[in-house]
Amino acid sequence: MKTSLDHLPAAKQRELEHIKTVFLREFEAAIAGGTQPWRRNGRILKLILFGSFSRTDWVDEPQNGYQSDWDLLIVVSHEKLTDIADYWFVAEDKLLRDPEVGRPVNIIVHTMADVNQALAKGRYFWVDIIRDGVMLRELPGYPLAAPMPPTAADAYETAKGYFEAKEVDIRRWLETADFQTLQSIHDEGFRKLAAFSLHQAAETAYACFLLVQTFYFPRSHNLKFLRSLAEDKDRRLIEAWPRETKLDRRRFELLKRAYVEARYSDAYDISAEDLKVLAAAASRLRQIVGEVCRERIDVLRRESEAQGL
Repeated sequence: MKTSLDHLPAAKQRELEHIKTVFLREFEAAIAGGTQPWRRNGRILKLILFGSFSRTDWVDEPQNGYQSDWDLLIVVSHEKLTDIADYWFVAEDKLLRDPEVGRPVNIIVHTMADVNQALAKGRYFWVDIIRDGVMLRELPGYPLAAPMPPTAADAYETAKGYFEAKEVDIRRWLETADFQTLQSIHDEGFRKLAAFSLHQAAETAYACFLLVQTFYFPRSHNLKFLRSLAEDKDRRLIEAWPRETKLDRRRFELLKRAYVEARYSDAYDISAEDLKVLAAAASRLRQIVGEVCRERIDVLRRESEAQGL
């Protein structure tokens, strides 16, 4: 795995170093005072940059709403240390408000066993990280497993199974949102329920795409993070969400917030027009995801048939 950040401009290298420092400092604060051995002896075993900033194809057009995020894999010494709320929320929140950080910072947190098991199964997401990622910090004595590619037949069946299950769920969420939107004509309270259903439709669409393409889906309901991961794999998905105007970006933010606020906040409000536009975008996302996934499954099918000859 690479260790050099020479492909990044000096300003971005400084920004990334600052981000790393915040995570290390806040993790030490989070485990301080722990009495259980797994917490008292908790360690960050590896910190890896992945995604577009680990390559050379990042986008930096904040004025147009197109801007690549920082994506980091944090490998920890115990499963309980992967809990975002307990050990990583403070760092994430500080970075969100930090004037030295110019873009969102996304993290996935796993144990060494998680990562190595996925590599042993040839999960594409993890193989890509090993191939393209940059090691920012590493403790000795914790080697990564050698990636082992799955058989073509296994890859085909796995991707096909993910697609068949998730595509049905996307349709169900969109139909639920349609029903709730119709009900909102007579009862405005249904608008918030429709917003939540549209969030779930979009989240499920990204789950479908990522599982088919990479065999991995992060434990996250953050729609912007999921969008970033998916669009990093295939730029065609960008089409679903216009973001050139403030109104475009405000509507996506409404959808992102709907996972929590549409259910639990009295202050959350969304208009009938907002719902109409977001429903059309979610439907377009479903269409693009379907096309891209069928394309991928067809490639895997041909590879499976060729291997079976």
